[in-house]
Amino acid sequence: MSKFSKFGPAVLVTAAFIGPGSVITASLAGANYGFALAWALVFSVIATIILQEMSARLGIVTRQGLGENIRQSITHPILKWFVVSLVIIAIVIGNGAYQGGNISGATLGLMSLFSSADISPVSAQILFSFIIGISAFLLLISGSYKIIEKALILLVVLMSIAFVLTFIVIQPDIIALLLGMFVPHIPSGATLTVIALIGTTVVPYNLFLHAASAKEKWHSVEQLPEARKDLYIAIPLGGLISIAIMSTAATAFFGQQITIHSAADLAPALAPVFGESAKILMSLGLFAAGISSAVTAPLAAAYALSGILNINNQLNSRAFKSIWFIILVSGVLLASSGYKPISIIWFAQVANGILLPVITLFLLLMMNNKKLGDYRNSLLQNILGLGVLLITLLLSGRSLFSAFTV
Repeated sequence: MSKFSKFGPAVLVTAAFIGPGSVITASLAGANYGFALAWALVFSVIATIILQEMSARLGIVTRQGLGENIRQSITHPILKWFVVSLVIIAIVIGNGAYQGGNISGATLGLMSLFSSADISPVSAQILFSFIIGISAFLLLISGSYKIIEKALILLVVLMSIAFVLTFIVIQPDIIALLLGMFVPHIPSGATLTVIALIGTTVVPYNLFLHAASAKEKWHSVEQLPEARKDLYIAIPLGGLISIAIMSTAATAFFGQQITIHSAADLAPALAPVFGESAKILMSLGLFAAGISSAVTAPLAAAYALSGILNINNQLNSRAFKSIWFIILVSGVLLASSGYKPISIIWFAQVANGILLPVITLFLLLMMNNKKLGDYRNSLLQNILGLGVLLITLLLSGRSLFSAFTV
């Protein structure tokens, strides 16, 4: 177990970005475009590593989360009010909506596993939503970072095994996959899918989560190599999971007449072609993806808001628990109601589209602060970070255009 004790914060990030949204986005990319967009996932992993390394380094060196650093770095009152308000709106509305999706995704995985049970779909959705919500609550209420970390590592391992074994079972075209990974190409009509693939991996909430969890895990700058090792293993593992999901859908559905509308369609559609084992593995993977994100989304929200509002950010503090509890409950209610929160998700898309480049810009500015000393960004890190910032600006513009033209 000592080998695993050095891992954690980056695994939390992987658990956060491999949620039901990532599963269905990767699945739709594979079903509609085969292996052609695998390069977008490779880019996403690289961009995530660049930003998350900065976030972890900031947390370890300053002994503060990203929220605290943002609040302290802004002195102009109007600018501070704008940024604080933007973060609050994006975190509360965005994470509340996404939390509903996380719990719904985990519920769909369970419903697929127990599809033969004598229970109506509506009753099953309500029952499983509350079971998943209670499970997430019990983990978070423990107030122990180590317990939460170990549980999420277990879920990521389960998710990895499930999706990678599904990948092996379906025997994809490896040559086509390698070409898709390393020869960038955007088929006609695939631009929005590329944006979605990158947008479900490079997300602002994980920057808050990583900075705060890294300072909880590691207590001195001498441990930065351990933090980077954690990052360089966990994030590519998340990319491997996404590629496995895309490859599964590409092999099973590309060029076929089967239409995939949601994650709920994946597992049942695999069974007739690849056997019951593929259905079971996909269902387990979807469940693990949903429940792991259902834990990390409220946790990220609590870290972000407690830092930006200057309130107690200890896991067992009442204020911290109140934040994640509100996000968790809102997600359970959305998932169990059967209501599709189109307006809320639309607003979350707008807020997230604005927030991502803003947070990326602040992160770059803080990583060049003289108080970091020798741990400031190098020229190469700044060039890479600016490259990611430009991409996030493009994503933001396209995301906002999509939101206002729906």
